[in-house]
Amino acid sequence: MVKAAGTFGRSGSHDYILLRASSVVIFLFTLFMIGFFASTANVTYEIWSGLFSNLWMKVFTLLTLTAVLIHGWIGIWQVLTDYVKATGVRAFIQFLFSVGLIVVWLAGLFVLWGV
Repeated sequence: MVKAAGTFGRSGSHDYILLRASSVVIFLFTLFMIGFFASTANVTYEIWSGLFSNLWMKVFTLLTLTAVLIHGWIGIWQVLTDYVKATGVRAFIQFLFSVGLIVVWLAGLFVLWGV
């Protein structure tokens, strides 16, 4: 039996809600970026940096990166518990993916806020 320690949420219902909420945030960010590229004829560095100099855009992007972290964490846990039965292999793969997701989140944090 798989323990819930490897998952992001406290229970299956909690994971379900986190997955749905994170997917909505990712979808809204994707729609916004598609709209931005569709409505901006020539994207230059000045326009791009101007967009990301707004506080609301930094917060929206960080929220989206956090949603990607949560979505990926829960998703990889669910897939691995379904298809990888060897505990050690599953833990190693989950560790690699978790480190990768955290690195992406931290890189986004550093790029957005210049920390």
